[in-house]
Amino acid sequence: MQDRRAWLLLSALLLMLGLAFQGTRGLWSPDEGRFTGGAVQMLDSGHWLVPRYSPDQPNLSKPPIAYWAIAASVAVFGHDTWAVRLPYALAYLLTALLVGLIAREWLGPRAWLAALVYGLALGPFLTANIVSTDVPLTLFETLAMLGYVRAEFAGDAGARGRWALLMWAGFGLAFLTKGPPGLLPLLAAIPYSVRRGGWRGFGRLCTLPGLALFLLIGGGWYLAVMLREPGAAHDFLYREVYERIFTATQQRNPQWYGGFVVYLPFLLLGTLPWWPALTRAARAAWRDGWTQSDPRLLLWLWVLLPLLVFFLARSRLPLYVLPLLVPLALLAAIELAARIDLARRRQQAALALWVLLLLLVKGGAALYAHSANDERALAARLRSVTAARPYAALMFVEDIGTAYQREQRTPWGLNLYLRRPVYAVAWGMPADRARLCGTLDARGALLVVADRGVATAVQDALRGCAARVEPLGTLHQARLLWAAPAGGR
Repeated sequence: MQDRRAWLLLSALLLMLGLAFQGTRGLWSPDEGRFTGGAVQMLDSGHWLVPRYSPDQPNLSKPPIAYWAIAASVAVFGHDTWAVRLPYALAYLLTALLVGLIAREWLGPRAWLAALVYGLALGPFLTANIVSTDVPLTLFETLAMLGYVRAEFAGDAGARGRWALLMWAGFGLAFLTKGPPGLLPLLAAIPYSVRRGGWRGFGRLCTLPGLALFLLIGGGWYLAVMLREPGAAHDFLYREVYERIFTATQQRNPQWYGGFVVYLPFLLLGTLPWWPALTRAARAAWRDGWTQSDPRLLLWLWVLLPLLVFFLARSRLPLYVLPLLVPLALLAAIELAARIDLARRRQQAALALWVLLLLLVKGGAALYAHSANDERALAARLRSVTAARPYAALMFVEDIGTAYQREQRTPWGLNLYLRRPVYAVAWGMPADRARLCGTLDARGALLVVADRGVATAVQDALRGCAARVEPLGTLHQARLLWAAPAGGR
């Protein structure tokens, strides 16, 4: 009964923390706007298979789970920032509970401590307020590793097979969330199983039903999209795998030292306030190394081998290593198991103070942090300028020369706030420029927002279109606006 009560209280605490201030801050470009715009585009069009930037432009940079989750939440709770971030608060809670379930193998009735450690770490708590693929990826990788741990330590073949199914289902969902990075925990699982039982050790987990389940969940969508969208295989293999690993094309901290300045600060701050416990765990690992006892070896492999891959790849962002906070939380919980007793008043006070500090940090960031890429603020400015001008869609003309730059600069999330599809043109791409008149003619009433640097050229191009356009003035960031009113042909 006490065990159940601890889990219920913990769940209530983490749900409160996850939901707090979720709708206070507007969406920030580029990533939050891109995922939200694609999800709303799915919802509005009814086409759920292929994520899209706009009705005529597919977005194959990520698999669909994050888009599906956002679209489903918006469909139920409305076009609101809180609805967009709700799946991330729930993923944060569920990940913490799964961490606790993994810890049952080693901590028994005190497994809830691992869930508490993960849920109250600064990294998981704050990232639950960020729209990305990394939060759901962490959830599904944790689900997969729950299946792996239970299968690895199962006492009979039947239980091992059932848990292996869960493992492969989790990896399938992780692959459907972010592609190959979802399989990185296997870099820890394989050598750990081999050390315990030879190659047969891991081979026992590679069951035909499990592998078939992984291929169905993780590969079915990719196959369907490659059959439907020309060039999808090139995008998946070249742009999303080769370029990210071996090139600096995306300019995401590609320098040799990029991993040190991106990942290490995130891991240090993200594991607050559990540094003392992790320091003790690191000392034990340094002392015992490959010979250290279960389960610490598995957990360190789970941290270090994926981290090595992240360091070697040349596309680096802090949230990439969010899943590594799971094994770090388990390591800290194992160290703390004999030291934490929440019946003590001093520890209760420290816990309450830390929870209050977390809420103050999240609330302060939500209320007072500002960004030039705040799409809710941009939507408000557009409403004030275009109040008397009905339009069916927005077209952003960017003074840039590549598709990647267009994807990064365009405020796709305006689709959530203005309830209109967003199109974009990279002016340096002739194929893109050719879309301008075609979109104008197809949509009829179109609001065009162009960088000042290409304003004259855009105005000349608009005059050559079949629809009549009228200037509206200047928006922030030196962007000019034109409106093509309905019936203005």
